[in-house]
Amino acid sequence: MSIVHIVAVLAILQFILFSVLVGKARETHGVKAPAVTGNEQFERVYRVQMNTLEQLVCFLPALFMASYYWSPSLVSLIGCVYLIGRFLYSNAYVADPAKRGLGFILTFLPTVILLLSTLVGALMAAFGDSAP
Repeated sequence: MSIVHIVAVLAILQFILFSVLVGKARETHGVKAPAVTGNEQFERVYRVQMNTLEQLVCFLPALFMASYYWSPSLVSLIGCVYLIGRFLYSNAYVADPAKRGLGFILTFLPTVILLLSTLVGALMAAFGDSAP
């Protein structure tokens, strides 16, 4: 389970990094709190942070639930794809929001896989088959 915890901590640290980048972008582009609009480059950095928060709400529970039924190593590997996807998403979105697709897919797909694998494991456990 430790490896799952490492991936979870890395995901939270990644979100904190994106939060710090929002603060830096506020300063660089002169967007005073509480405003979240006014400069397109700032807004891109801000949207990366907010989208990451939205994704974390699904990803973290999915990560922990899947690791209950499946190999923590496999689940962590899927979690690493999510982390890479978030960095790709961030870089692409800040450069050109239209090019964020690959990063989004590499974030969204691992979360869906973790959720579906949790559902399969839970159904197997609920109906008497031993979970993998």
